[in-house]
Amino acid sequence: MPEYLAPGVFVEETSFRNKSIEGVGTSVAALVGPTRTGPLRGVPEVLTSYADFERIFGDALDLAIGTGGKAELNHTAHAARAFFDNGGKQLFVARVVKGINALAPAADGAWPNAAVKADAGNTVKFFSRFPGKMGEYTLELRWRDSENLLRSETPTTASADHLYFLEAKGVPLAAKATGPIDDAAFPVDIRAVVKLDGANLAIQANRAEIVSMADPANPAPLAATQITKLKPAQLPAGAKLTRIFVRPPASGPLAAGTSAELQLSEVTTITAFTGGVGWGDLKVLRGTLDAAGETFTVTGNTTLNPGVPNPITLPLAALAAAPGAARAMIVLRSFDLDVRNGGKDGEVIRTYGGLTTAPDGPTSLAALLPATPDRRAEALSSPIACVLGAGATTGDAIQTALMSLCIPEALTPGASSLDEPRYLIALAGGSDGAGPDSTDYAGETDEIKGSTGLKALEGVEDVSIVMTPAAAASDEDTHKAVVMEVQKHCRRMRYRVGVVDARSGQSISEVRAFAGNFDDSRLALYHPWVVIPDPTGTRRDITVPPAGFIAGVYARTDVDRGVHKAPANEIVMGALRFEQQINAFQQELLNPNGINCLRSFAGRGHRVWGGRTLSSDPEWKYVNVRRYFLYLERSIEKSTQWAVFEPNGEALWANIRSSVEDFLFSEWRNGRLLGGTPKEAYFVRCDRSTMTQNDIDNGRMVCLVGVAALKPAEFVIFRIGQKTADA
Repeated sequence: MPEYLAPGVFVEETSFRNKSIEGVGTSVAALVGPTRTGPLRGVPEVLTSYADFERIFGDALDLAIGTGGKAELNHTAHAARAFFDNGGKQLFVARVVKGINALAPAADGAWPNAAVKADAGNTVKFFSRFPGKMGEYTLELRWRDSENLLRSETPTTASADHLYFLEAKGVPLAAKATGPIDDAAFPVDIRAVVKLDGANLAIQANRAEIVSMADPANPAPLAATQITKLKPAQLPAGAKLTRIFVRPPASGPLAAGTSAELQLSEVTTITAFTGGVGWGDLKVLRGTLDAAGETFTVTGNTTLNPGVPNPITLPLAALAAAPGAARAMIVLRSFDLDVRNGGKDGEVIRTYGGLTTAPDGPTSLAALLPATPDRRAEALSSPIACVLGAGATTGDAIQTALMSLCIPEALTPGASSLDEPRYLIALAGGSDGAGPDSTDYAGETDEIKGSTGLKALEGVEDVSIVMTPAAAASDEDTHKAVVMEVQKHCRRMRYRVGVVDARSGQSISEVRAFAGNFDDSRLALYHPWVVIPDPTGTRRDITVPPAGFIAGVYARTDVDRGVHKAPANEIVMGALRFEQQINAFQQELLNPNGINCLRSFAGRGHRVWGGRTLSSDPEWKYVNVRRYFLYLERSIEKSTQWAVFEPNGEALWANIRSSVEDFLFSEWRNGRLLGGTPKEAYFVRCDRSTMTQNDIDNGRMVCLVGVAALKPAEFVIFRIGQKTADA
């Protein structure tokens, strides 16, 4: 209560309106079942399209269930597609796998049954973020510094600190500075890797080819060590110096140990200038560069060609001995990583850009592919993670580990192949596990690690429709147990209904026997299954449970007409036909048992032809009546929270009565209640007639609401008889 202590004019805001009640949503669905990939714990994220489902939970390809990897239809994915195709807008998905309540990631973040690829020393370990066969991705490294950095020049004179390839014919004796060669061997032809040492050109050890031309008719090859230094000024006029080097890449200056790749246009042997060794039939050499970009140390090729020594120190100037042999030099320092689903030529589902071989920093593998991302969106959509081991101390160590992970056949196509080298890493060991049971569907509540299964949906307030289509493909006992878990979940959460699938191929008597196990107005059973085109293209068509279609029909009807309208006599979008053709006589046996049929009608397509619950209580016989009352109850409960702890007197009672009456009047005016006048359609009482003094003393305010619900015209009857014409 405001205080007035000094004279003045005071303006205060007050309200003369009653608190309004807003209708809650009724078309949000929840889907529980196994998927190809996706998170196992925590509150599910809302999906607004099938593309969202694929991004987080994978595609609709078959699951590999059990030890032998038996292919089973991915009913959860097909149900999600059917839900959105039939008009659904919001879907929450809780993934389940066998033993989900006992599963937990390892210390490095890898889940059991997740696909993994690591080098022998665990320097670099890639793994799929979630368990599942789909996690066997193929990773492709695309090096960013992919332009050819190899350069060649022919200077007239040598300068210090550079290596050159010298070609000189008819070198006279006067050009010799040092070396044990006999004077009689001159003149000589020289091809050698040289470096300026003071005033002379020093021939690098074992990197020369010398031929004595003293007898032109019988040239005599000499040992590469016969001359060690030459005088540049005494070389013949035709002597040629060639410098081959690597220019700095766009990613920054070269440093000693920079990883690089030398691509050769043909298999070339220049062993006279490489220390006496070659590289067999390799066309791609990998190793490291020095800071000057003139010396290439070939490493990491022994697993591809065991005959190649490791390492080989190759002055790039030696490549001038075989012009045209070297095609390109590419620095292996920063790269993009493509994640391919379905093999080396599969679809790229994610690209990580700007990765480097640095052991730490913002662009390292560990930083950009963390096992536990900081952002929720990244944790849901990022398909892989990477951890670096104790050996990942340098960029060279990480680059070597990455090379060891690559598929050899793609890394080095071979001398006769026209394919470019591809850096492909195949993850392996992913598994979909065995089929989940009712315990897995029920889930567990865990506030630390995150809840699972149906328990995870308890943290989502908006859900009003629950379905478990994949359970209908399990054995009979598991299916029945899962439906019981859905029943318990809907009762515990109060404002939810469960869409129940009959099993595939059940006879009339079997469906009736199955329905007899349940008596609950929050469950609605549908039969038979739906035949649809196979969206994966593997088969011509497949047969799937109807739950996804029905949940979409619920959502579409709620939006187009309202939750008071029975979700029946509605087209099933996407259906080719139904597994069984139910006729009127068969439905006469099923409908009284609360079994809703899906039927095909000539000229009217494929339709939902039933709107009953599995309740034996005639008051709650129809799905729309049950769902409409849940809608009213939830709307009133949610919009009257303001009344808690208000003074429990006439003013509060009048306010509550007015709020509820206004809400119900709007419902009646929109044609959602039965009655020609508001008085016939509903009543609201909140006064001394609904509360005793004991109720008031104990803090209870009791409001009594009566509503005349609209029931569907399930049986439309026309009585026609003959009439005698009047004169």
